[in-house]
Amino acid sequence: MAAYLVDDTRKVTTHRLMEMKQQGKKIAMLTSYDYSMAQIVDQAGIDIILVGDSASNVMAGNQTTLPITIDQMIYHSCSVSRAVKRALVVCDMPFGSYQVNATEGVTNAIRIMKESGCDAVKLEGGEEIIDTIRTILNAGIPVMGHLGLTPQSINKFGTYAVRAKEEAEAEKLVRDAKLLAEAGCFAIVLEKIPAALTRRVCNEVNIPIIGIGGGPADGQVLVVHDMLGMNKGFSPKFLRRYADLFTTITDAVGQYVSDVKTGDFPNAEECY
Repeated sequence: MAAYLVDDTRKVTTHRLMEMKQQGKKIAMLTSYDYSMAQIVDQAGIDIILVGDSASNVMAGNQTTLPITIDQMIYHSCSVSRAVKRALVVCDMPFGSYQVNATEGVTNAIRIMKESGCDAVKLEGGEEIIDTIRTILNAGIPVMGHLGLTPQSINKFGTYAVRAKEEAEAEKLVRDAKLLAEAGCFAIVLEKIPAALTRRVCNEVNIPIIGIGGGPADGQVLVVHDMLGMNKGFSPKFLRRYADLFTTITDAVGQYVSDVKTGDFPNAEECY
């Protein structure tokens, strides 16, 4: 077994994530959107797989996460859930599926859980949607929160710049994080906020905090296409690339094209 693979093959649950926080064990989280990638990511030892509404960007080519539909999110979540043996699978609730009212939010959350096979849902926002979060939790559905830069609100923000740099917004974020924890969320993603604020939330909130562009936390999450170097045009400060698959895949496809056009492929050994 490779050194990076985990020995513990038990299914990751929300309870085990809380144990990891209490024991000071870091939580590794990545996105996946299809069966083949999810199978690899799961076998490599990831703790949480997020079926992110970032599929709108990296899979469908949209400029924002807003266009993706609940049907599309269920499709991606089904593909991922079929592949995963160990990781906790979390599905993003897409824009418009929970903002109207609590009744519509819980109806859509129940549908996602029934049809996708995922383990939990993730919603963006704090006090503004707390009634919806409580209603979903009361239905027995685990909820992961998301504060800081919330991409579904990009038209309100007008920028992807770092959030909560000013004291008023920082204090609201802390209040929202505590509110989410008190309501019963099992974890919170903090996106693109100052590292000092992330540390404060980790210390003041008793559930796991997952960072993305927020400095050290109880865990980290990245978009898998970004960390594998498949997207050349996206290079935020917080992104660490662990591969250059853009070049690897381009070279492989280019070699295939060359081999086909020169008649090198297939050769005698590759024929029946």
